Amino acid sequence: MSDFVDTNVFIRVLTKDDPLKFERCLSLLERAERGEIRLITSESVVAEIIYVLSGPIYRTSRAVISELLRPILENRGLTLDHKQSIIEALAVYGESNLDFEDCLSVAHTHRLGLGAIYSYDQHFDRVPTVRRSEP
Repeated sequence: MSDFVDTNVFIRVLTKDDPLKFERCLSLLERAERGEIRLITSESVVAEIIYVLSGPIYRTSRAVISELLRPILENRGLTLDHKQSIIEALAVYGESNLDFEDCLSVAHTHRLGLGAIYSYDQHFDRVPTVRRSEP
């Protein structure tokens, strides 16, 4: 059996801002890592985690978000469609000033072996591994 994990569970683990919830959420993720349970989350949850952590309440740097979130996403008991692409996008996010959603576009372009990203956003020009084209 699997269960879905929402943004706030990850936020509690990453921020430790509520000690009781932190312990309970950490325990949940540890149980998944040990194979006792299966957890599922989504790309939109990861995007929301980044949005919340980088926002005005937590003001966490891109590099720190990338560093803290990666091991959680690598949890063996956590299912996430295109997990490796999302982890790649997280690395690009930590090293650039692209929005996370654009980092996802870069990672999916790599995963699919595509030659270009059609976009008017010129910031893609700073990514040497993709070619930006305009329609």
